[in-house]
Amino acid sequence: MNLITGTTGLVGSHLTLRLLEKGEKVRGIFRSEVSKSKTENLFKLYGKESLFPQIEWIQADILDIPVFEKAFVDVERVYHCAAFISFDPKDEEKMRKVNIEGTANVVNCCIDFGIKKLCHVSSVAALGDLKEGEKILTEETEWNPEKHHSDYGISKYGAEMEVWRGWQEGLETVSVVPGIIIGPGFWNDGSGAIFSTIEKGFPFYTTGSTGFVAVKDVVSAMISLMESDISGERFILIGEHLVLRDMAYKIADALSVKRPKINAGRWLTTFAVFADWLASLFGKKRKLFAETSDAFHRHRKFSNDKIRTALGFEFTPIHEYIRETVRIQKGKK
Repeated sequence: MNLITGTTGLVGSHLTLRLLEKGEKVRGIFRSEVSKSKTENLFKLYGKESLFPQIEWIQADILDIPVFEKAFVDVERVYHCAAFISFDPKDEEKMRKVNIEGTANVVNCCIDFGIKKLCHVSSVAALGDLKEGEKILTEETEWNPEKHHSDYGISKYGAEMEVWRGWQEGLETVSVVPGIIIGPGFWNDGSGAIFSTIEKGFPFYTTGSTGFVAVKDVVSAMISLMESDISGERFILIGEHLVLRDMAYKIADALSVKRPKINAGRWLTTFAVFADWLASLFGKKRKLFAETSDAFHRHRKFSNDKIRTALGFEFTPIHEYIRETVRIQKGKK
């Protein structure tokens, strides 16, 4: 039996589908019927709705240990995909509680129930800090606590420390560290909003750059690592590095809509953050923060050599997967 936290998210739902296609048993954790319907809708997008009833659902919260630990009965492998993502300073306490304490609970339950192996989904936000002269982030780049990190990055780094603790206590573990994950099914959430925003005619682009990866590659790497003898290791999952402007162009072309035309420089994104904050004083929910504004202009490059060497892994070209994502989302054959 495979237990998946975050079953109703982008990675968790795709992972659930892939494991069921392989004929494996899956127990999925959900918090509400509404969230569960997101996974069901994804199965329908792929024409795999007949597999959905095979999921053994358990309603639980990773912070509610008495209920949560019941999900571990008769489980061999655990995929920990659940996380709270936010760049709102007001969410710092909740983010640390869910991402660090929640992961500690997962690790402790894995140890208590004799789980064979744990796979944790981390983030490039948890990677270290480049020293002078270094240009590419790797799994070994050292975290410098004196440097500035986002609250989200700190929480994911803390989560990784809990996984590392579990490994030291005898639990077999692997961690995957993906960049921006793209895929169908969640166009109103997270990275999926990039597609829906551009489809609506958003006119702006920025010229920062970062790493992207197809959700199907993330899932494939996770399953392969869990089936391997590898333990106590983390692996960066980046399919391709792209300038955000070029990413926007590729998405617009795949959607057959107009490309964004206006370069939003730092002054414009800074003003947008201020205007968004001002609107929040009158009850509007904030969408832009200083951290996201910085990300629009930052250039980061990551090495994916480790996963390529360990598994002979090959990534899907992002331009191909953008077209595939649009095709699946639009129900095109």
